[in-house]
Amino acid sequence: MRQTKVPGARAIMFQGTGSDVGKSVIVAGLARAFTSRGLRVRPFKPQNMSNNAAVTADGGEIGRAQALQARAARVPPSVHMNPVLLKPQSETGAQIVVQGRVFATARAADYQGLKPELMRFVRDSFAQLRAEADLVLVEGAGSASEVNLRTNDIANMGFARAVDLPVVLIGDIDRGGVIASLVGTRAVIDPADAALIRGFIVNKFRGDAALFADGMARIAQATGWEPLGLVPHFADAGLLPAEDALALDHARPAKPAARVRIAVLVLPHIANFDDLDPLDAEPAVELVRVKPGMALPGDVQLVILPGSKATIADMNALRAAGFDVDIGAHVRRGGHVLGLCGGYQMLGRTIADPAGHEGPPGRVAGLGLIDVATVLDADKRLTQASGTTADGQPFAGYEIHMGATDGPDRARPFARLADGSPDGAVSADGRVRGTYIHGLFADDRQRGAWLARLGAGASTVSYEAQVEATLDRLAAHLAACIDLDRLLALAQ
Repeated sequence: MRQTKVPGARAIMFQGTGSDVGKSVIVAGLARAFTSRGLRVRPFKPQNMSNNAAVTADGGEIGRAQALQARAARVPPSVHMNPVLLKPQSETGAQIVVQGRVFATARAADYQGLKPELMRFVRDSFAQLRAEADLVLVEGAGSASEVNLRTNDIANMGFARAVDLPVVLIGDIDRGGVIASLVGTRAVIDPADAALIRGFIVNKFRGDAALFADGMARIAQATGWEPLGLVPHFADAGLLPAEDALALDHARPAKPAARVRIAVLVLPHIANFDDLDPLDAEPAVELVRVKPGMALPGDVQLVILPGSKATIADMNALRAAGFDVDIGAHVRRGGHVLGLCGGYQMLGRTIADPAGHEGPPGRVAGLGLIDVATVLDADKRLTQASGTTADGQPFAGYEIHMGATDGPDRARPFARLADGSPDGAVSADGRVRGTYIHGLFADDRQRGAWLARLGAGASTVSYEAQVEATLDRLAAHLAACIDLDRLLALAQ
């Protein structure tokens, strides 16, 4: 592919030896660090794959990580920060969102043929960000060494080559084999791609840094790349919203002060699971993630059904795991249930997808805990939302969903939006609630009301302030182990 120079700000790309090596967190920390130096910084990820999405001010959607990075850069999120977003709906297919809007649905094999067409949107968005910034921090996707996907690539080296970007490669020492993963990347990628890599960063180091000095030197000698930093493990990374579903498997610290247990069902197509992060941040809350094959604990006060990118498929998975029986028993014991978005749809009598928007056309029975029914359609609602819940508590959040839900229990709405329209539904006894509002628990007022309802006492966390403070600490953490001036000099 012919290289072309794109005028405007300096830019540098961060790629990884694999998924979950910390690319998103490092870009967020660098965005805050360079912004604090007075630079106009913009994050950019050409292609993302995630069912955790954020709604932009102009009514589009992007990956949650890019929204966090925009926050770190102290700018509003834009659809141009993540021009191609893949939202998996099955093992082999995904919804394709381009510059914030649904573009198509395609199987993985068919998507490869769409990449040349999508590259023009990627380059257009990159040019727009570069025109308004001093520095663009570009994040790759997955692994730079996936040479089987190199043809027509728009996410990693294909994009870097197209706009002639310098690249920094990130390896994760915490998972082991970091020397082999970095040197092995150099061995398998095209020499012209390798020539774009200016340096490397080893992330998530634990212990005495002096013990890995020889390791850094060996990597540099074997690759010819400059060692740019050995980044110690940042324990507070878990306080930032996660995007990759791999984060759901990370161990959580014990909470000896917990006074309430909340169970969350982790179904195969879980979406927007960062809704749970503010609850996880509360010392008084033990959040139990329950996957198929596990038993729903009998001593939880609240069961949450989170969002889903394939609601019928996840409803079938829920029933196959026996969770419908467990949830029914939980309700009979007097427990509470909250359904968020797709989880709200599962609480109703039926879910129908006659046109096959999220998978094969079909109709399934829901849990029947709220007297409503859902029909999925092509229209996707993407909007910021605010209003007041039925208990009189104000909230601010966002909506991102397909489908219309209606039925008798809508006469008891979960909330009233700012324009007076109703949202969601509540069961006759008030113990089962469903809503299309995401980000509900990030609002301290809402989270506090739920904790009081469940007997956990008052909230002790100001969530938004905690995220801001964590970004500041992350920026300082990176500045102490990465030469920011050298990174800026490498950017072009």
